[in-house]
Amino acid sequence: MDYIITYTIYVLIISVLMGLTTWKLFKKMGYNPLFSFIPFYNYFIILKETNHPKWWAVLSYLPIVGPIMMSAFHIFLMRKFGKRGFVNGLLTVLLPFIFMATVNYSKDPEIETEEEEEEGKKKETFLGSVTFAVVFATIIHAFITQPFGIPTGSMERTLLVGDFLFVNKWAYGYRMPMRPVALPFLQGTIFDTGQKGNPKDDPKSYVDAVKLPYLRLPGYDEIKRYDIVVFNYPQDSVHTAIDRKDPYVKRCVGIPGDVIEFRAGRLFVNNQPEKILGDEEQQHKFIVKTSSQLNIPQLYKAYGFLPVQEYQTNTGFLYAFQGLTNEVAADIKKLPEVEEIKEDILEKGSNDIAYFPIKDRGEVVRDESGNAMLTKKIDTSNCIYPINKPWNQDWYGPLRIPKKGDVVKLDQETLPTYKWIISEYEHNKLENKNGKIYINGQETSQYTIKQNYYMMIGDNRDASLDARFFGVVPEENIVGRPMFTWMSLQGAFKDANSSYQAPFKVRWDRMFKATNTGEKNKTSYWWIAAGILILFFGWDYFAKLFRKKEEE
Repeated sequence: MDYIITYTIYVLIISVLMGLTTWKLFKKMGYNPLFSFIPFYNYFIILKETNHPKWWAVLSYLPIVGPIMMSAFHIFLMRKFGKRGFVNGLLTVLLPFIFMATVNYSKDPEIETEEEEEEGKKKETFLGSVTFAVVFATIIHAFITQPFGIPTGSMERTLLVGDFLFVNKWAYGYRMPMRPVALPFLQGTIFDTGQKGNPKDDPKSYVDAVKLPYLRLPGYDEIKRYDIVVFNYPQDSVHTAIDRKDPYVKRCVGIPGDVIEFRAGRLFVNNQPEKILGDEEQQHKFIVKTSSQLNIPQLYKAYGFLPVQEYQTNTGFLYAFQGLTNEVAADIKKLPEVEEIKEDILEKGSNDIAYFPIKDRGEVVRDESGNAMLTKKIDTSNCIYPINKPWNQDWYGPLRIPKKGDVVKLDQETLPTYKWIISEYEHNKLENKNGKIYINGQETSQYTIKQNYYMMIGDNRDASLDARFFGVVPEENIVGRPMFTWMSLQGAFKDANSSYQAPFKVRWDRMFKATNTGEKNKTSYWWIAAGILILFFGWDYFAKLFRKKEEE
């Protein structure tokens, strides 16, 4: 309801501005000036008078698409009154209501003659074609399916680095855009400026001041345990808009109400070993000791992506493979130069809270014994969630995933588990003062969960920034379900955690195959893709052919 009310207010504001800046132009075209204030109908009249399809008016106020369409309609109106050319078009887009007002309140705005209009249309046909190609692609991107690339190996080998997917936004319910004024096709930022790799100083691709509340339409499916899911990174500190946070893809290993636990790197759900699906190739970190150097390029050819760190020792070489399946680990163990291979499992009870060493002019300060001196400052940015538990990524839990309607106990022990949920995801004012907990100014010892949460974990268990670190994922952050891989490029993204980079090649065998089936042998959709491409590139040819026959 809040979404509809806020949306209606924005529509009314724009309609008033439209009326105040164009009423005289509507009167000049032979219409009641009050029609310029009526949402949708005002643009319907503009399209009718400029000989464009009148149904385009329904796109006027759609989030993301609407601002593009409005700019196009404003340009149509200005051209109707002779304001053509690049400069006039730019002013119409950047300062729409100011520029239209100058035309509206000028001494005597004149409508173009038919000859002038025809000459102008010939010059602007190409630009119009490009504009509406962009609009059509934006509608698909914003409201139906969104392309998504895999830049890291957290889901290897189920999803490979360099896989490009299409995400179904409707399966779990379509989430309405929350920043309706935005550049098409861009997620959060426009380009990298300032400090390289730091998005905080990059220009945003959306207008943060124009915002709408969270609203999700009903879906035809629900998130099932072990689904692969695309979601917005919950603790993205750069973007406050939920739908503009960085997109992540993981496997949902726990749904609301489940209890999850890791024991020696193996996952248990509700005290039962996790179910391994047919298309899931789970990986773990292995340490390999060899007498001589391994032929890593040859291993890449045989097994594909193998992120590895190589170290030379006094007696041979040491390799830290970030992600090996049990089968690949068994094959590597058979190599003649391999002396020892073992899975790297953290000790139970060890945590990953790190202390910052004191630095003096960039150098670590050491004591008389040569040990680094440590400050009292603790780095918890990538620590296990919650930070007050003696857990690590191999020994984790048991943790119950919050479910909508759960009444949870709040005290100093449980607060770290629910702190981010209460204050950030469910937008309450949370205070912890003198050992007492206050929510929205009221002291309390319990809290009722307002939405469902999910546990998202990567298949590459020891190389995944997932819910073990950033916590459970709220329902409002869910984007959708991957449908199929439309492109797969090995070597498309550089792996900073590997001494060896995979050579570039196109993985033809993965293209146009279903993603989220759970089956080992995935269905190929190449014939559908081929049909779409033929239709897309051949449409103009067939249209001209039929038009020619009609003329004959």
